[in-house]
Parts: sequence; C-alpha cells; structure tokens
Amino acid sequence: MRIGILGAGVAGLVTAMELAERGARVEIIERAPDHAQACAWVAGGMLAPWCEQATAEPQVAVLGAPAIAWWQRHFASTVQHGTLVVAASRDAGELALFGRRTERFEPIDAERIGALEPELAGRFRQGLFFPDEAHLDPRRALPALAAQLAAMGVTIRYGVDADAECIDADQVVDCRGLAARDTLEDLRGVRGEMIVVRSPDIHLSRPVRLLHPRFGLYVVPRGDGVFMLGGTLLESSRRGPVTVRSAMDVLNAAYALHPAFAEAEILELGVGVRPAFPDNLPRVLRRGRTVYLNGLYRHGFLLAPAFARQAAQMILPILPETAPCTSP
Repeated sequence: MRIGILGAGVAGLVTAMELAERGARVEIIERAPDHAQACAWVAGGMLAPWCEQATAEPQVAVLGAPAIAWWQRHFASTVQHGTLVVAASRDAGELALFGRRTERFEPIDAERIGALEPELAGRFRQGLFFPDEAHLDPRRALPALAAQLAAMGVTIRYGVDADAECIDADQVVDCRGLAARDTLEDLRGVRGEMIVVRSPDIHLSRPVRLLHPRFGLYVVPRGDGVFMLGGTLLESSRRGPVTVRSAMDVLNAAYALHPAFAEAEILELGVGVRPAFPDNLPRVLRRGRTVYLNGLYRHGFLLAPAFARQAAQMILPILPETAPCTSP
C-alpha cells in the first residue's frame, strides 16, 4: 500500500516508522525546508508520563509509558536517568500536591537529592524522584529518525506545500499540526517559550523540575553544559518572539534552582505553537481516504508512538487489534 504523510514533525516521522515497519510504501511531504520549523524542534523531549499526571488526564500516563521503550529502540541516545522534582521549603505544599496527583516516584530528602545531583546538594530539603522516566534531545532524535526512514526506503520531500487531495497515494495521513486547522475546526494553538543556555559550571544528569505556585520550571540537560529551560504554557497561536515576561519567569526560576545560571550564556530563545483540541488529548480521525493524527499538545514525543500505532492500525487493519487510544 502506498501511503503519503503530510508533515515531518514528530507525529509524521513516528507514524511513518510504524507504517514502514509494517511493510507499507511511505512518502513524507513537508512544506518546510527542514525539521527546524516543527514545534517539536523547540520541545523539551521529556518522556515523563508520571510527572505529567500532575496536570494531564490519566490516559497520558497510560499511553505515554510505552514511549520510553519505543524511543530506546529507535533512538539510541535516549537517556533514562529519571526525573527529579524539587521545591523551595516555602513551597513544600506544591511538592505534596504534585505527589498526590502522580505515581511511581520516591520521596527523597536533602541527602538523596545531593547524591542524585551534586550541584543541588544543600539547596533543597525534599523532593520527588521518578526513576523510570527518560529524556532525549529532539534536535538529534528527529534527524536520526529521518535517517532511519531513508534507509528503509521512505522518501521525505522537503519544501513542498501540498494537501491530501493532490497526493498520489492509496491513503494519506495528515500530521500537519496547527496547519490542519483548515480542516479540523476545533484545533487551537498553545504557545510554549523556551531558552537554551550554556553553563559549564552546572552539571545535571537528568531533567529537573522546580515547583512554584505561580510558575513551574523544567531544566533539561543537552550535554556539554547546554540546558533547555522551559515551562511556559500560553493560550495563543501567535508565533512571534519570546516575550519579556516569559523570559523573566524562566530565567528567575533557573536562578532560584541554582545561582550559577546567572552567569550562563543565552544561546537561543525559541517559540513553538503546539496543536491541541479542547480536551488537550490527541485524536486519530478518518475522513475518506485521509487519516488525521493531531492534537499532541505538549506531549509530542511522549504520545506520538501510541497514536501513530493507532493510525497504522486504522490503515492496515490486518494486524491484531490493539487497545484504543482515542480520547473519551
């Protein structure tokens, strides 16, 4: 079966992998010249299904947990060192609330925090450690996945602005993200802003989340003293530059986590507008010969494998049925 996929972001690439591994002939059409235009390019790359339970629907953890093994199979540089969650003493209530909403963690004290992350020794009295979670670098994972697909005979055509009607294929999978609002009317944009910094004086081996009543920060190590800082969540489809308020929130929180971030070099300020449905859960829909996979919201790398599998099952139903991934 010949299948055309619209979009070479994380949803498109993962769906292409699921279909190609089932023997389909796949071609990907991407209107941008490279992966850097995808919102996944500025994502944190955290595979944190249990941390996400604190603010997401239960399905996110259930469907997201298998993504860790999926990425380990397809991207060897996936790191599984867990996630550390901390809070200042005055915000101990935020930590307790986070723990009540999540699972599969260890409550830890200051000594254990220092053992996990020596840079944070003596800075926090208590925290939560999620040992089974993982993370990856999206800017390495997306090209690596594309290279694997090319080796499997999948063609990726960049710089081609096409729609489902003009693709010569038996089936089409639309993974265009927010660009699919021309067809999926209830799709909305959720803006996320991030900052990439370099600090040779700070060494972290896993994502660290700092809880605060007003603003929650996450810090994701990229290696060689480079860190991605994020945590913003704005109901907006605007793609403009990072705002002053977001930059101040992120940088102030990073300084609160470790004062050495004050001397870090700012390498990049980036914005991604993530596609979301009203319930913030992804959907796989069929309309004619086109299957739509969209609405990954802030869980692109975490939920793409589960929903790509559902899309593949919808197109190639001869395989054994799997648990449904649709939202209620």
